[in-house]
Amino acid sequence: MEYKDYYTLLGVAKGASQDEVSKAFKKLARKYHPDLNPNNAEAESKFKEINEAYEVLKDPEKRKLYDSLGPNWKEGQNFQPPPGFEHFQFRSGGPGGFDGEGFSDFFETLFGGAGNFGGQRFGGDPFGRPMRSKGRDSLVSLTLTLEEAYHGGPKQVVVQEQVRGMDGRPHVQHKTLDVNIPAGVKDGAKIRLAGQGSPGHGGGPAGDLLLQVSLAEHALFRLEGVNVLYDLRLAPWEAVLGCSVRVPTLDGPVDMNIPAGLSSGQKLRLAGKGLGKGAAQGDQFVRIAIRTPKELSEQERSLWQELADQSTFQAR
Repeated sequence: MEYKDYYTLLGVAKGASQDEVSKAFKKLARKYHPDLNPNNAEAESKFKEINEAYEVLKDPEKRKLYDSLGPNWKEGQNFQPPPGFEHFQFRSGGPGGFDGEGFSDFFETLFGGAGNFGGQRFGGDPFGRPMRSKGRDSLVSLTLTLEEAYHGGPKQVVVQEQVRGMDGRPHVQHKTLDVNIPAGVKDGAKIRLAGQGSPGHGGGPAGDLLLQVSLAEHALFRLEGVNVLYDLRLAPWEAVLGCSVRVPTLDGPVDMNIPAGLSSGQKLRLAGKGLGKGAAQGDQFVRIAIRTPKELSEQERSLWQELADQSTFQAR
């Protein structure tokens, strides 16, 4: 088996002080820690190597035993343990955190199988104590209908989150959240759910989940900022004479009086029927679209011709 040069792995001289060893390890751990390099097998392997080296060199007794071994252990040669090795006992150097799996055969032969000392698996965070840090915030898209955005209220949302499994590797799982949609929420707005983001590390708090609102297209309405636009089709005589029409809104249908003499493209306003809330709430605009019949009976054609002959109205 291969001799492991722990000093080289940490980038320190053999005579380095305990403080120098600790500083070197912390610097490398920040770079290669699995929590900071998800799905990176190379970083995970590197972290295990430096964790193994630090576990030995941070402990004066383990370091003394390792130094007594020396670099004469080469691949293919028999291990000759130093005097007193069979009576030497080791203990782990800190509370749990990194799982400590995957240490080299060299380490296991020298210090005991599978990284156990006195029945306790060693490990710990890169700094010799539980690494406490807040989880990352997560951003996901939430599609709402215009009615849902206008009224707000409770809604169940299924999201994906990345968690670290028992094997230490990240994987994706689904979770269902009960979300209260604020009434009048606008397109592009973000709803923050505290503590529903990625899990924290070392007992740290979870991050937040940000739901970015995306409003779906609607069959009747078109959105212009916080205002809602609806095209109202009128027959020529309705536009000329005026009428009462039932108009749909996000808050339900309303009866609207159409004044006489409107032209296509003109807009009527229904105050407070748009998105937003309070003084910033938008309106609904009803845009007039005059439709003409394509097929006429002989009598209808005669009446339209009579109107054209008698009317003094000039469209151009």
